[in-house]
Parts: sequence; structure tokens; C-alpha cells
Amino acid sequence: MNNSKHIVILGAGYAGIHAAKMLAKKYKKNDDIQITLIDKNPFHTLMTELHEVAGGRVHPESVQVELSKIFHRTKVNLVIDYITNVDTEAQTVTTKNDKFSYDYLLIGTGSEPAFFGVPGVKEHGFTLWSFEDALKIRKHIQNTFEKASRERDQRLRREMLTFVVAGSGFTGIEMAGELLEWKTKLAKEYGIDINEVKLYVVEALGTILNMLDRKQADKAERYMIKHGVEVLKNSPIVEVTPSKIVLKDGSEISTQTLIWTCGIQANAQVAQYGLDRARAGRLQTNTHMQVVGKENVYAIGDIAYFEEEPGKGTPQIVEAAEQTAATAAKNIIADIEKSSKVEFKSNYHGFMVSVGGRYGVANLAGIKLSGFFALVMKHLINMYYLFGVNGVHAVYNYLQHEFFTIEDKRSIMRGHLSSKSNRLWLVPLRLYIGVLWLLEGLKKFVGEETWEAASGLNKLKAGMGSDSWLKSGNVKMPFEWLQVNGTSGASAAADAASGASQAAGAANWPTPIIEKMPKFYEFIMKIMIPNAEVAVWFQRMVVFMEICIGLALIAGLFTFLASAASAFLVVNFVLSAMAGWEILWYFFGSIALMGGAGRTFGLDYFVIPWISKMVGNWWYGDKVAVYKQK
Repeated sequence: MNNSKHIVILGAGYAGIHAAKMLAKKYKKNDDIQITLIDKNPFHTLMTELHEVAGGRVHPESVQVELSKIFHRTKVNLVIDYITNVDTEAQTVTTKNDKFSYDYLLIGTGSEPAFFGVPGVKEHGFTLWSFEDALKIRKHIQNTFEKASRERDQRLRREMLTFVVAGSGFTGIEMAGELLEWKTKLAKEYGIDINEVKLYVVEALGTILNMLDRKQADKAERYMIKHGVEVLKNSPIVEVTPSKIVLKDGSEISTQTLIWTCGIQANAQVAQYGLDRARAGRLQTNTHMQVVGKENVYAIGDIAYFEEEPGKGTPQIVEAAEQTAATAAKNIIADIEKSSKVEFKSNYHGFMVSVGGRYGVANLAGIKLSGFFALVMKHLINMYYLFGVNGVHAVYNYLQHEFFTIEDKRSIMRGHLSSKSNRLWLVPLRLYIGVLWLLEGLKKFVGEETWEAASGLNKLKAGMGSDSWLKSGNVKMPFEWLQVNGTSGASAAADAASGASQAAGAANWPTPIIEKMPKFYEFIMKIMIPNAEVAVWFQRMVVFMEICIGLALIAGLFTFLASAASAFLVVNFVLSAMAGWEILWYFFGSIALMGGAGRTFGLDYFVIPWISKMVGNWWYGDKVAVYKQK
């Protein structure tokens, strides 16, 4: 009896990725279950962030996550190809270069812009529904500013510098927000009077952002108007030409740039599959996300249509995509394992929209946010999603694109996290702190009194003295429970302040920053260092750490880790009531060195990129050519 099953997933969007990861995790060790994911692109596109690319805020690659990295070390078979036919009777999927039989099919090919029969939109407007769309808009806007900077005809220049966004849903408002920020840079770059640049949001309905509550939507509208965006409501577009748009009331706006975000419909190709369709061409499903009439075919994401309430289909948002995918994946598992299926039950946590990189509004589980806090939540949710898709690597890349390399202060942190100061100025500090740590470690190794008694290079030749931190019985830590003679912890600390526990290398220490070790830290220390014998081993570890930190900083090797260890030792000495105020500069100096100080005239320049490449290739896989992915 053949128990093998082949699950084919069409589309690597939010739904397809989620379903593939769930199924791959479930059947990780089951060789009878095959999973194939087919998409025309070798990357997963972050559709909700396309406006940032189109508006020139981030680099194009920031909205791409390579599929080969997402599914490296999994059983998912990636196929980068164009789907040409789906035969649900023969249970086959045909691509341009291959053909696949399936036992279960998940259709997640998404949606595409809807033009509602408006003449000229498709021919003369721009859409924002793919990576290619975003690049096309970005290039067009840059070229338009460049051409306008050379145009002497005032009427034609005004036409060039008028930008219209049609539609006031999330995509439209976010696109308009990017333009209102980007126009300042472009105008300065091309020598254009900023007052000549006009931005419009044109909406057929009487309100904008209709998925948000009115209070939050009104805040977004006021913000845009305040920053120069003209919002035209109750203004359906009835015609588009290469140089203007015509509104229903007969008025015209001269423009060469119309970005159309007025609505979406199911991917047109799905009409050829012979399946039941619902509103906007979406596939009609039952409560299990099965396409009506086909028990082994599931629809997920934007292409799925199911009404939890009469007349209200599943919204075309990321949460809905993930939740429909989860329902479908669970029911495929249930069918394979002959258990009960689950019903789709939505659980949406709210909506949020950014108006550029510095303002946003959100309604999350009834909590209404605007401005800084709304964008903080948006970034946190994005990072949470990316962590689930591709782990820490994806989150790190997101932080790089959104904060650490952001240009023109277009983030909630403005430019505070994206400073590009030359690391050359950290080199002297790195070497200085490194030498001090090395000398401090050697001093403890030799013994403070032995070290002080010797002069010049004789300090290094003195060898391990009787007062060395490494000698058995030499307890240098002024902890009450370690004192054999019963000396109090306070007096011992005062005595030690001038000798054994110097972390910054001064000959005599002033009064410790804190007079007595905090109770919580004393509790920890008593567990870690319960007696004199363990204390000596702990001292040896401290000496080893100080010497290693010094050598690492001098060589510029693993500087981040060495600097972090330096800061840790300072905190340890302070909390142990063993250090004076002078030691604090070590802490702040170490924090400064964590900013890549070893990448300039240090071994980190060679070592860190090599390690990153080796670890990345092992964990996430090397970049795979498309033609090698079937």
C-alpha cells in the first residue's frame, strides 16, 4: 500500500510561505510526504512594504527574502517557474518547464489590481502590487524630477511635478506618505522649487482609510493635509490620459504620474482552473478553506473568499492570509491522519498604516495609537513576522534597512541610528583600553605587590609572585563569607579598594561607588563563589578574561564580544563594591568600541565577514541560481 502524498503549493506570498513552513515542520521526518512550492520569483516579497521601495526610502532588496534561504534545511522542494495550467480533474500542475502531480493543492497565487473599466488606467497609470511595480514607480519619479529640472515650459513642468495617488486604502495612503517625504530630497537634488511639487490623493468615496475607525483615519488625513497633500474625496476618476486624469464632476488634473491603488481582484489566471469563483474572481471556499466542489484543493490568502458574516468576505490582509493558510494546512494534516478537520475562525488584531517613515496611525486590539508609538508597533510586528519567516537574519536585515542605513532621516528615530561616522577615530581608544586591560591582567597574574616592586620591563620578567591572583589560598575578593579571619565585608572592601580589585589599573583606589554589595547580587555571588577554593578559580577566570580582552582589543579581533565582556567586568566590579568612580569610563569606552572598532585596522576586517559568510551559508544556504531551482 502506497501512503506517499504530494502537497503542491502555488504562490510564495504570505499565505504560501506560512502553509509551507507549517507542513514542512509537521512532516520533517516523514519521507512519505512531499511538499513542493511553486512561484515565478526566487524570493518572497514583503507586499506591505512595497511603498517604501517605490518612494525611495529603502533599498529594493529590503522587501525581498530569498526562498532558498527560507526553506534551506527543510524538505520543501522549491520550483521557480511560471504556472501554465492547473488540471483539477487529472490533479496536475503544469509549469513552463515541468509537470507535477498532486494529492493536495493549495492555491495562493494572490491578487492583482482591478481597474473597474476606467479608460486609460491600465495603459497610462502605475500600479503598486509587485516588486517590479515598485521599481518602475521609483525610476519614473526620479526620471520625472530630472526632466522637470530641465523643463523651461512652466505648464509642462507643473504637469510633470504633479503626482496623483488614486485610492485611499492602506496602499494609497502609504504611497502618498512616502512621496510627501521623498519630494523634499528630490527637489533639493535636482534644484527644483519645492513649492512647485503637488501631491494629490483622489478617493471616490466620502472618507479615507475605511478599514480604520474614523478618529484614526482623520488623524492621518490631517497629517497629510498639514504636509501639503491635497485630499480629494467624492471624486471618482472616469478617464486617464498620458497627461491628465478626468474626474466625474468634469474637472481635470494635469499629471504624468497616476499611481492606481483603487482595488484588487483575484489573479486572472485562476479563471482558467474551472473552479467556483465569488466576488472579484476569488475562489469560493467552505469553512475548511476547501474550494467548493474540490475536497483536495484549498484556496488561501487573497484569492480565497469565505464569508464568516453574510456579505463580508475574508479581508485581503496579511493576518487573513496567514490564518487561512493555517486552516488549510491543518485540514490537510487532518485528512492525511484521518482526524477531524478544523473550521476557519478569524482573529484579527487590528490595522495600522504608515504615512511616511515618521508618522502612522493604528488600531490594535482596540488600542488606538498614532505617531511614534503607532510606528513602533508596526516595526515590531514586521520584525515578529520576519523572525518567523527567516529568523534573526531577516530581523537584522530589517533593522539595517529601516534604521541603521536609513537616509534623509526617514524613520521614527530620524537619523540618530544611521550615523556614518568614520570608525578610524575609535582605533586609538581601542588600543588604549586594550593595553590597560592587558596590563591589569598581567598585574593580577604576577601579583600587585610584586608588580609594583619591579620596574620597567622587569615587571614582565618578575614571574608569578606569592601574591598572584592565581596562587592557591590567595583570596583577593573582599566578600565577608570568604574572610577566614572574620574581617567584615565593609572593611575588607575598603582595604581591597587600594589593591587587588583594581579594574582600571590605578595604584590606589578611592572609596567604592557603592559601600555594600546589593542583596540580590550578594545572593548571586554566594551561589557562584561559595568558598575560598572556588574564589581562587573565579579569580583565575577574571585574570584570563582581562588578558584576553586586552589582546583582542589590541588586535581588533572579536571586538564587539571583547567590548561587551569589558563592560560586563566593570558592572561586576561595581556591584561587588570593589570599584571607584574612575572605572566607569571603562564601561562607556567599551560601549563606544562595540560600534565596529575592530573593522578598521583590526583583524575583524577580515575575520567577521568570513565567519558571517561561512555561518550564513551553513545555516541559511548559499545563494542559489534560479536555473538550479528546477
